[in-house]
Amino acid sequence: MTSELTALAATAATLGFLHTLAGPDHYLPFIVLSKARKWSTVKTLAVTALCGLGHVGSSILIGAIGIALGLGMAKLEAFEGMRGDLAAWAFIAFGLGYFLWGLRKGLRNRGHHHVHVHEDGTVHADHASGPSEVRAGHAHPGSRPASLTPWILFTIFVFGPCEPLIPLLMFPAAKASPGGVILIAAVFSLTTILTMLALVLLPLAGLKVLPMKFLERYMHAVAGFTILACGLGMVFLGL
Repeated sequence: MTSELTALAATAATLGFLHTLAGPDHYLPFIVLSKARKWSTVKTLAVTALCGLGHVGSSILIGAIGIALGLGMAKLEAFEGMRGDLAAWAFIAFGLGYFLWGLRKGLRNRGHHHVHVHEDGTVHADHASGPSEVRAGHAHPGSRPASLTPWILFTIFVFGPCEPLIPLLMFPAAKASPGGVILIAAVFSLTTILTMLALVLLPLAGLKVLPMKFLERYMHAVAGFTILACGLGMVFLGL
């Protein structure tokens, strides 16, 4: 590997780390949804890695097609910009919808009750103060659609571009070095996904020891509001 390619690989790793760190949408949605949906740590990291793979994979595919067709940097960057706008508005729509659903769910679960009928004909009701007290056999409206959440996130991340990646790929491609293109793509992708996992895992471990019982009923609403804020930050602050 040439010194020039080594320097480019180091740049790819640095930009992958900074690009992920500077974008709260790369980690905050997974943290709040994990808390709201009560995902295990393994599931949370698996969903994060899957979305990260879709995020970098789509940009690699577009970059490879652009290089093969001989498209210029300006055209590829313009297309990536359009994808970024689409992903940002998708975050806003998803976050707003999830926030309203979570708010409604929290309000409906305030003091709701369950009726139990025993074999001897005795009937009694008990009250639950929040979603954590749902009994087995009592399904709540809205709980099933929420299982689509990881796939909705994955779809949004596939549309979300890695802006620094394509310019990085163009340098070794211009020198007709397919191996260099693969190396830069791999370094950037691995750094991005590992950074996402670290930025999700560390705060998630901290949330487990914090007393958040008072927020439990409205945790879905908090998750939706956080995702909405990420989308708004992407559109209006360029995050």
